[in-house]
Amino acid sequence: QVKIVESGGGSVEAGGSLRLTCQASGFYSNRVCLGWFRQVPGKEREGIATTATADVAYADSVRGRFIISRDTAKNMVFLQMNNLQPEDSAMYYCAAKEFCASAVFYGYPYWGRGTQVTVSS
Repeated sequence: QVKIVESGGGSVEAGGSLRLTCQASGFYSNRVCLGWFRQVPGKEREGIATTATADVAYADSVRGRFIISRDTAKNMVFLQMNNLQPEDSAMYYCAAKEFCASAVFYGYPYWGRGTQVTVSS
């Protein structure tokens, strides 16, 4: 059974930083993509950063400010968020999919419950 747990959200002032952590477990495959998504109430969920074993992808809205990294052996993924802005405020979700070779923003069947990030101006 796949389990995904996020941590590290919180409140920060504009220009500050936060680091999110995701622990995933229960996979059959060792080719697992892990990604970060965010959602604001009333808006569509946005994929912001994903990683395959040797590939990463970023949304334009976060490229250059956010850095995704992973510990493949532990199935953990991290999101270092720098220069946070009020528009980054959202619920952040970690997601995973198996048998995955490329970092993409679609087709993730497994999701965590999310961690809230709030950025004040």
